[in-house]
Amino acid sequence: MLKFTKKTEYALIALRHLQLAGSGELINAREIAEEYNIPLPLLAKILQQLAKKKIVRPVQGPKGGYKLAGNLSDISMTYFIEMLEGPLGMADCSVESNCCPIETCNIKMPIQRINENIRGLFDKMTLYDITH
Repeated sequence: MLKFTKKTEYALIALRHLQLAGSGELINAREIAEEYNIPLPLLAKILQQLAKKKIVRPVQGPKGGYKLAGNLSDISMTYFIEMLEGPLGMADCSVESNCCPIETCNIKMPIQRINENIRGLFDKMTLYDITH
């Protein structure tokens, strides 16, 4: 089944929350975690990862928090998913070459076409499309 991991879901929830809050407002991780029932340590790690990739900007201090670092319409869903999870693919052979039956596999090409179509779809979508 193709589905987002909790990590990706929580990142999208946090980004939508920040998007709806407005560009200048600082939101702390605890506020997001409490409002959406997300484990705070996990959300904090996700926000740190988003900060390293300059998707959000952390502000230190007692009234600190996070805000969007730039325009979410500049970030493709493909980049976002791969930044959080690694290569986007439906099967192991599409993201790594150590699949045991790769030489005799009769679905390699159909899987590759599916992967290309999914990637194409995510390439056309931006974080703004999802969070707005």
